Amino acid sequence: MSFAAGAAKRAVASTASTTARRTFASTARRPGGHGSQYDPPGGWLFGVKPGEKYKNEGWEKPMFWGFCGSLLVFACIVPFKPDTSIQTWALEEARRRLEAEGILQDPFPRAK
Repeated sequence: MSFAAGAAKRAVASTASTTARRTFASTARRPGGHGSQYDPPGGWLFGVKPGEKYKNEGWEKPMFWGFCGSLLVFACIVPFKPDTSIQTWALEEARRRLEAEGILQDPFPRAK
């Protein structure tokens, strides 16, 4: 048996024995929840009864405009970002070297 398999077996055995010895009453109590976290189901979509108008909360409009605005700015800027991939650099470098050796002709010769 390898060292890793033995260590895993010991970890599982020690965890099982530790949880078997510990009772629920001795588990540390962690206060600070300020009440029950359970939200009973109300039966309405988003908690709005049919026929009632939904009242926006204060964070919704800034969140909407900030999110949509940033998406729009991102969509306008991304197409103009420079191509920094290694493939593009390698292609340009190979073309430069081949032109310098005279194997490949310059596709845009300078006007004389």
